[in-house]
Amino acid sequence: MRLILASGSPRRSELLAAAGMGFEVIPSPAEEIHDASLGMAGLCEENARLKASAVFSLYSDAVVIGADTLVFLDGEPLGKPKDMAEAENMLRRLSGKTNQVCTGVCILGPGEKVTLLHVVTEVFFRELDDETLFAYLAKTQPLDKAGAYGIQDCGEMIIERIEGAYDNVMGLPVEQVLQALDLRRADIPVRSEFF
Repeated sequence: MRLILASGSPRRSELLAAAGMGFEVIPSPAEEIHDASLGMAGLCEENARLKASAVFSLYSDAVVIGADTLVFLDGEPLGKPKDMAEAENMLRRLSGKTNQVCTGVCILGPGEKVTLLHVVTEVFFRELDDETLFAYLAKTQPLDKAGAYGIQDCGEMIIERIEGAYDNVMGLPVEQVLQALDLRRADIPVRSEFF
């Protein structure tokens, strides 16, 4: 059984590979929705479902993983900034506050097997002065990250601590994904060099 990651995110690929899974990457063409009325879990799970479904429609003999990660501040979803000015504004809003990172995951497989799940991690931001904020923006690529930050990219500059899963903040809650895949484990290739 083929395992497909319906995401072009290098961070998700790294996390899944580190877990020892054999998989292909086929980025999803699906357009994300931005309907905050769905709530944190509903919005992330629906975007993950859209992404997985678009790829599964082309590879219905495979198991397909779709994922969507968003940063929520006071219940408002923060997606990827469109430019550096918006990235700066997002980081100023996050400064000194606690935000939630929610990753929704959808796993689709043959026989109409569907698994939807989400994981939330609390992220506590430091108070950011201008020097720290601009230094962080200069050292990282904030435009491809929800909320304009990545915990794995100089995260110690801006993040005080987290409560929950680190890999979830990176974009894929690996433990929960592996548990969901356990139901199909016999059919999914495992990278032999890890065993």
